[in-house]
Amino acid sequence: MGLVSSPITFVVAGALLTYLIFSRIQLYLNRRQFIKQHGCEPCPKRYNKDPILGWDVLKENISNQKARKMLSGNQARFQGLGTNTFLTRMLYQPWIATCEPENIKTILALKFKDYSFGNRYHAFSPLLGDGIFNSDGEKWANSRHLLRPNFARDQIGDLEAFERHFKLMLKKIPADGRTVDLQNLFFQLTIDSATEFLFNHSTNSLRMSEGDTNNEDAIFARAFNFAQDDIITRLRWSIFNFLRTNKEGEDALKICHAYVDKFVDQAIREHQAEKASGKVDDERYVFIKELVKQTHDKVRIRNELINILLAGRDTTASLLSNMFFQLAHRPEIWARLREEIAPLEGRMPTYEELRNLKYLKWCLNESLRLHPVVPSNSRFAIKDTFLPLGGGPDGKSPLFVPKGTVVGYSPYAMHRREDFYGPDAAEFKPERWETLRPSWEYLPFNGGPRICLGQQYALTEASYVTTRLLQEFSKIESRDPNGGVWQESITLTLCSANGCQVSLTR
Repeated sequence: MGLVSSPITFVVAGALLTYLIFSRIQLYLNRRQFIKQHGCEPCPKRYNKDPILGWDVLKENISNQKARKMLSGNQARFQGLGTNTFLTRMLYQPWIATCEPENIKTILALKFKDYSFGNRYHAFSPLLGDGIFNSDGEKWANSRHLLRPNFARDQIGDLEAFERHFKLMLKKIPADGRTVDLQNLFFQLTIDSATEFLFNHSTNSLRMSEGDTNNEDAIFARAFNFAQDDIITRLRWSIFNFLRTNKEGEDALKICHAYVDKFVDQAIREHQAEKASGKVDDERYVFIKELVKQTHDKVRIRNELINILLAGRDTTASLLSNMFFQLAHRPEIWARLREEIAPLEGRMPTYEELRNLKYLKWCLNESLRLHPVVPSNSRFAIKDTFLPLGGGPDGKSPLFVPKGTVVGYSPYAMHRREDFYGPDAAEFKPERWETLRPSWEYLPFNGGPRICLGQQYALTEASYVTTRLLQEFSKIESRDPNGGVWQESITLTLCSANGCQVSLTR
């Protein structure tokens, strides 16, 4: 039997080897033709001494993470190499890093279909499922089609809801000048307002006392925070995440899903009752009610709600925290903002009045430039493709991107490029926006087909909260324990590691 099978084994092995060799030759020839066709040249800049596993880059990243210098460390790589695009490697994965607007435009818009999220999906999916921020292709297109109508002007302009939550936050700000961490309050405010907008039920974390920790809203808020942090841990463990015991993370996911499922079930029951009775309650817009009009797929509705909650809560809170950190060190900017809102005479602004607060808009833009709430991102090449810049000795030629390569792009580094923003690019200077009209070199809410649906909601809420705080307080002073030096804290968004500790004068 062995004598009979042995020749067959050799034939099969030989055929397989021939196929592999032929495939590699064919791939080489196809790629050579592709490179020639598009005028691609090699990238001369590389940031790793270990060409196989890139251990040096990995160790440096771990060190930068501990020192809270991931973003500035990455910016230093671009500056040290004297380039806006370079090659690197981390473990088994080849990377191209870029802060070049034309390259980012190509990734996010011009060659959008050449890329996917890659391994990011597996880290995000336990919490987010196939929601809009964690899906590609047809699933993503369906999510965007489902959600887009729900961010119309009438929906995002519900300032009375913002006012209710603002008044609760105001009660937690000391009137006697004692130190308060605004960042903590902003995150409470935004989860309260976002859950009301989405579920027609607020977590009301601003109503809770310090000892009120065992009701279901408080339990959900804690679980949601933990589940988000666990996403970052999953990303860092990558393919080795299965080695990690994670009971607390699994429990947090169950709590989050059960909490949202309760509102999904309720909304579906109410919709069915309305259809049966013929009476529709259109008194007030509620996000979840609009979703159940379009689908009764409970898992899909839950996934989309959690996706929007994550984005609506974290981006706005991070933006406010980072901006107020800067305002606490710049009394002249605070004074100018108070002059701008003075014509309101202390009353609530309207939606149109918020949009016309020019200097406030400059401050928001400048905060998003200096500290973009999503400071870095990446895409995974699902086919051989190319970038318009990065190749050749001067980096001005197209650069070949082989299938399986991760292209990481850094809004943080791009927003601080002096060739775009001047020699004072590292400074908080709202006045620069008087004449600044950036294109792809300014990317606070992503770009291309995946540009953030909720950006106007976030900007409206941030504008409203800022305006109302300006009306209530004449002065703000920093009480930062780090001497006023901003330090990064990166979870899914970017905010201050030490919070936003200030005193406010009524």
